[in-house]
Amino acid sequence: MANRRSGRVNARDVARAAGVSQSAVSRTFTPGASIAAETRQRVIAAARELGYRPNAFARSLITRRSRMVGLVLADLDNPFYARMLEAVSRELQAAGHHVMLFFTDRGEADDALQEILQYPVAGLLMASATLSSALARECAEAGIPVVLVNRDVPDAPTVSVTADNEAGGAAVGDFLARAGHQRVAFIAGDPEASTSRDREHGFREALARHGLTCHARAVGNYTREGAREAARTLFRVNAPPDAVFVANDYMAFAVMDTLRGELGLRVPEDVSVVGYDDVTQAAWGAYNLTTVTQPTDTMVSTAVTALLDSIRDGAPGRERRVIAGELVVRRSSRCPQNR
Repeated sequence: MANRRSGRVNARDVARAAGVSQSAVSRTFTPGASIAAETRQRVIAAARELGYRPNAFARSLITRRSRMVGLVLADLDNPFYARMLEAVSRELQAAGHHVMLFFTDRGEADDALQEILQYPVAGLLMASATLSSALARECAEAGIPVVLVNRDVPDAPTVSVTADNEAGGAAVGDFLARAGHQRVAFIAGDPEASTSRDREHGFREALARHGLTCHARAVGNYTREGAREAARTLFRVNAPPDAVFVANDYMAFAVMDTLRGELGLRVPEDVSVVGYDDVTQAAWGAYNLTTVTQPTDTMVSTAVTALLDSIRDGAPGRERRVIAGELVVRRSSRCPQNR
């Protein structure tokens, strides 16, 4: 009991109290390890009696294997990433891993990652943040696998998991053209982000197939105020758009608020608005936003599985996995006569 009172209970004390080996104690507290049910119960009972808590950080120093995964985010204002954070945390915890959450500015996250790599992380998941090809190679050389979620870095030794952004953008362009719109605009997110670029490319290609060009373009930088200013720029002109595709739902909400509350326009009677992501708020009565789904749970499950496989196999690799979404039509847009 002296050890318990002093707070210095260790695995050897638990093993002695339970009448088992020290390795049996280690296996008891290692997720997925093989151990007999009776032995496990004896170890847990002894640990509870002694007040023992395993030290995961110390174990990682001994085994040189960490069960910590770094999750890098640049944007929690967007409800899409808040949902992704929850899903990633649940998936990793179910697999016996622990999440270290890091925030970085939008754009490349190299400065933040240099600090992150000082911790004994087994791998990195990056969402709404992008690393350079050079740092991706540095991670690979250090044996730290990296999986990008909703981002892609060409030629970098990483796995990326994205929605089919080009196909989603094309679906929007085709839908708005078939609805009879002639002056269709686009509000980009971060111009350097692969998500915004791919959505815009698919969108423009689809318009071209209908003999249309993008009527106007503005940049919202994936922020609410940026989207509001983009809407003012596009619609305070003599020939404003009759439809606008916004690179994500978070900005589309701000655009709709500006069009209706500030510019006195009706949605969709005066202008159709389409977003991207299909976050929960898109179906709310205030917006009823036509949008393209991003299958968050499937993307997260795919990304986590890819990361854990890489951690287990010790092979970071390079692969791009694309998950299909679909256009969800609601009341923020005019519909084609023959859908």
